[in-house]
Amino acid sequence: MSSVIASARFSVLDRSRTREGHTGAEALRDTVRLAREAEALGYHRFWVSEHHGVPGVAGSAPTVLAAAVAGATDRIRVGTGGVMLPNHRPLVVAEQFGVLESLFPGRVDMGLGRSVGFTDGVRRALGRDKDDADDFAGQLRELLGWFLGGSPTGVHARPSEGLTVPPFVLAMGEGAEIAARAGLPMVIGDLRGREKMRRGIDRYRALFRPSPWASEPYVVISGTIAVARTPEEARRLLVPEAWSMAYSRTHGTFPPLPPAEEAGLRAMTAKERGFYESGLTGHLAGTEEQVAAELETVLKETGAQEVLVTTSTYDRAALLDSYRRLAGIVHAERGGG
Repeated sequence: MSSVIASARFSVLDRSRTREGHTGAEALRDTVRLAREAEALGYHRFWVSEHHGVPGVAGSAPTVLAAAVAGATDRIRVGTGGVMLPNHRPLVVAEQFGVLESLFPGRVDMGLGRSVGFTDGVRRALGRDKDDADDFAGQLRELLGWFLGGSPTGVHARPSEGLTVPPFVLAMGEGAEIAARAGLPMVIGDLRGREKMRRGIDRYRALFRPSPWASEPYVVISGTIAVARTPEEARRLLVPEAWSMAYSRTHGTFPPLPPAEEAGLRAMTAKERGFYESGLTGHLAGTEEQVAAELETVLKETGAQEVLVTTSTYDRAALLDSYRRLAGIVHAERGGG
């Protein structure tokens, strides 16, 4: 029995990935359906993401989608992984989460990131540029201030002021330091870059300052986990996303997910093939026994309190089976079977 697996929380981030031959509306409904399944399987949180102008992602309005998820579920915590704060005015973000928390009290998380768009065109459409991410720490302070009250503008955020919506910082690069100095829980990925991830976690813990939001460091590690009957089936789960990532790195646009059996047969340049093969490595993928062993290792190495699973694939039935098998691992480690 692994005490680290038994004591960790397990959560889901679904990016509403579109699939070849399927619509964005289907992808959003798939996300809501998966949230219901995740709740039934005992996952702790279910988060959705923010992407703009991306052909392969339907999730462009995370607080709207989070409301749909919360309305379709009863107990699971619901939130964002994350709202990209530089894209928005902090007051508007505070109001949105205030509404969510008012409608679904005690169930809402506010995961926040500092990205500002995938391409120059998207940034122009949003009225933002890359430099807007440089003041993420200031934007974060302003956002949290709306919940605490006392804005220098004399304005009060309604219905947010006085509510407690747990904030999380999605840490990429200097995000770990920002999370630590603000005294907030941190979400860090991905599992393919273990050494970089560990350095970020160490820096976060060393610099952490207690705040009204968190009295001590709280680390959530995120990444792809694929569990299947055989290692080959687990690898097949990884293929569509690996192909899409390789395509985006060489064509500048992130496409819908193809079926695994087609993606692996598509013609690729040497550069594309390199990105593709790289995209298949480093994840936690395999049978229950293999994944349990890898999970134990990474949880011991990082001391993380929670794992946020971000797996995307074309085959929705296989994806759900993977989440069922992972939940089975956790259930077994907790002495439930």
